[in-house]
Amino acid sequence: MANESCGPTPAPSEAAKPGTRMVHCVKFDKELPGLDRIPWRGEIGKRVYESVSKDAWKLWLEHSKMVMNEYRLNPLDPNSQKIMEEQMEQFFFGEGAKLPEGYVAPKAKG
Repeated sequence: MANESCGPTPAPSEAAKPGTRMVHCVKFDKELPGLDRIPWRGEIGKRVYESVSKDAWKLWLEHSKMVMNEYRLNPLDPNSQKIMEEQMEQFFFGEGAKLPEGYVAPKAKG
């Protein structure tokens, strides 16, 4: 199911080359180039590889930085990794990752 709160769907970052692995992206609800490899270990990594596009993964990487900072997570800590897996599950397969309580989006520079 597409997450409508993401704003407009960005154009694919690159045209699909012949032989490119395509997936039906759960975030954008359309066929897009898939990831080149499984991005995370375990079942969640396999699910992401099978149904998340490169463009959606880029969105997750930006979102994950905010999650890491707001929750003050350590990427090497098993408990932090579990929180990231839960957030990834929500971001791609749930109602969308919830922002940490008290999070205020940075103001756009302009």
